[in-house]
Amino acid sequence: MAGAKNHDYHILAPDIWPFVGAFAALTFTTGMVFFMHTMAGWEVILGAGIALLIATFWGWFSKIVKEAQAGDHTPVVQLHMRYGMILFILSEVMFFVGWFWAFFDFALFPAPLQMVAEGTWQNLIGQDGAAALVQFPADGIHVIDPFDLPLINTLILLCSGTTVTWAHHSLINGDREGLKLGLWATIGLGLLFTAIQAYEYLHAPFGFGGVNYTSAFYMATGFHGFHVIVGTIFLIVCLRRTYLGHFTPRQHFGFEAAAWYWHFVDVVWLFLFISVYVWGGWGAEVH
Repeated sequence: MAGAKNHDYHILAPDIWPFVGAFAALTFTTGMVFFMHTMAGWEVILGAGIALLIATFWGWFSKIVKEAQAGDHTPVVQLHMRYGMILFILSEVMFFVGWFWAFFDFALFPAPLQMVAEGTWQNLIGQDGAAALVQFPADGIHVIDPFDLPLINTLILLCSGTTVTWAHHSLINGDREGLKLGLWATIGLGLLFTAIQAYEYLHAPFGFGGVNYTSAFYMATGFHGFHVIVGTIFLIVCLRRTYLGHFTPRQHFGFEAAAWYWHFVDVVWLFLFISVYVWGGWGAEVH
């Protein structure tokens, strides 16, 4: 029969959402540029960009869910989607490598003539112009006690990794109640982590910018916090789909991708805790 499908691949029909998504990205980035330069009209442009991005996510992802329910995600298609998710996580790994690189570059190779009095990781210049000592961190810089709230958040994320694994194994074994309970627990722990990090930021002994240490601290931990929020939303969508009966033991890539992403967030936090909180503030006065 002419036009009959004789392969396992899913051929997408023409759609408007890729165009809308590209225009949304352009609008959003333009709005951010206007905002950073305090140009007139940035509120409207940035707001429109955010609204278009949300609409794109909702519309495009809804179609992907419908495709899965219609049986278009064959084993071959699922395999390639897994490859895509792996590549996405690898790109996120490289994103955080950049922040870790900056953090260790500031710490191990401080510039010799920058803000000696107020900065951190700065060389103290001797009378002969040579670097006499690397001060790490500088006097007057109070850091967050790594074994207070950061340690609690570490335990929270480690526990959330076990609960999302519990949910995954429950799904594979057909335990719908275990899947729901595991997702509820993981979402709750993710929200608790975000709340504690917000409290930590509000009571931090230093602000953003002006000093290498503080800038690197907020950029690295802040972007991780953003990823926790994204991962929590990811899991909330999976919980909603669970109640709708979308996932089966054989077909549940949406949940699998969310679990992979959450484990990635957990691992990044362990590196942040050890590098930024413990090693980065070693020997400094804690707050």
